[in-house]
Amino acid sequence: MTQTFTTSRRALLLGAAATGLAACSSPGEADASEAQYANSPFRRITDAQWRARLPASSYNVLRHEATERPGTSPLNNEHRAGTFVCKGCALPLFRSQTKYDSGTGWPSFYDFIPGSLGMKTDLAIGFPRTEYHCARCLGHQGHVFDDGPRPTGKRYCNNGVALTFQPA
Repeated sequence: MTQTFTTSRRALLLGAAATGLAACSSPGEADASEAQYANSPFRRITDAQWRARLPASSYNVLRHEATERPGTSPLNNEHRAGTFVCKGCALPLFRSQTKYDSGTGWPSFYDFIPGSLGMKTDLAIGFPRTEYHCARCLGHQGHVFDDGPRPTGKRYCNNGVALTFQPA
């Protein structure tokens, strides 16, 4: 069942959800869309190596499923043509033409590049949500909701610190 929220109510609920920093699924849990990346060298990087490679905020989101505060990402205001890639491994995840302002305070997209994301169920805040992550390095990106615009009706609500923008 899809429920419609006002923008401020949605932002309030998502802000509360942002405090649930721990996820209940194991970081290695993956779906079939990730099979092509099963032998990726990014899957063999240790936690200590990830910590050394990434800024602290990106490390916390990508490797420990934290959530950045809403409204803090410079990518909210990124409107140029280009591609949004995983900050952990540079896998292209979203095209700029699928980005839109959801009013939530996080970069949002209505579609992703096929084969780039894996999904799993997240119960960290007491009810099921669909968490998505980079298919290559398994880095946490955000959650997908059924309240996005046409043509998909999906909202991929992404942590900006988990992405890098590459202009076209």
